[in-house]
Amino acid sequence: MDKLNIKPLGDKIVVEPAPAEEKTASGIIIPDTAKEKPQQGVVVAVPQKDKEIEIHVKTGDKVLYGKYAGTEITLDGKEYLIMSQSDILAII
Repeated sequence: MDKLNIKPLGDKIVVEPAPAEEKTASGIIIPDTAKEKPQQGVVVAVPQKDKEIEIHVKTGDKVLYGKYAGTEITLDGKEYLIMSQSDILAII
């Protein structure tokens, strides 16, 4: 994992979403217009420790999040999501 040059503030977490499924289990290729947004990814940046806000995830954790969670950003040609810690449903 590359060193990401972003420092989230407050309770915000930066997640790299998993790639969308290209094929179904039976081998049918899914067209771009029918692909579902992934709902899991890897945490790539967390805020610095703060006495007021407890962060429950760490860099490298694989997480599940809501379908419409976060704000999409592009850094160095890669897609990321910035979301509140409360948007994360589980660590897997």
